[in-house]
Amino acid sequence: MAAAKIRKGDTVVVLSGKDKGRTGEVVKAMPKEGKVIVSGVNVHARHRKPTQLNPQGGIERKEAPLNISKVAIATADGKPTRVRFEERDGKKVRVAAKTGELIHG
Repeated sequence: MAAAKIRKGDTVVVLSGKDKGRTGEVVKAMPKEGKVIVSGVNVHARHRKPTQLNPQGGIERKEAPLNISKVAIATADGKPTRVRFEERDGKKVRVAAKTGELIHG
């Protein structure tokens, strides 16, 4: 399987959909499903009935997974960039294709 280009903790920009242009941090990456969960993006509301565990009930807001193709790594100025792999100091590292800077993570 190919190396993951987007990982947990990366700052990403949403490229399409209702949250296009929004930026957030990857909370969870699911490479086998090809999905990521980004904080504050693609938030869905679910109406919950009161239960013994949650006697108040109410609206539960939760981030839903996004397809990995709908997000791109954000550069320092917040613009999207593709990721490529290079070998630096004998290690395989992720590099921003637009700027050539190292992506930490």
